[in-house]
Amino acid sequence: MNPKDKLILAIDFDGTIVEDAYPSIGKPQLFAFETLKRLQNDGHRLILWTYRHGKKLEEAVDFCNENGIEFYAVNKSFPEEQPSTEKSPKIHADVFIDDRNIGGFIGWGKVYQMLTNEIPNIEKSKNKKGFFGLFNRK
Repeated sequence: MNPKDKLILAIDFDGTIVEDAYPSIGKPQLFAFETLKRLQNDGHRLILWTYRHGKKLEEAVDFCNENGIEFYAVNKSFPEEQPSTEKSPKIHADVFIDDRNIGGFIGWGKVYQMLTNEIPNIEKSKNKKGFFGLFNRK
């Protein structure tokens, strides 16, 4: 993929952004929110694409908001789109990021590398003990 392309990314929640603990919310996957923030800052459009609905969906959206991610749309292609029984439930996206892919979830470092052709810096940060500066640029 050309790293200059701005993509529409449909991203699953359970097993992808967080460890799968449905109907509860699992712990964040390693580097999930750091990667999502970086992708968003790079100009990519993020859509939450999940099986969750109702109160459980609200909990997932709130959890992501609390961790600094506000999605362009949730379970639809555009924020203004209304649910319809006449349309296919499949949303429009350039890439779908999901733990149900053949081979399973590859991890956020590899996702970022595949989307940007950039290898994240995973050296230990000098500023915060125990924190790996995945996105510190040299």
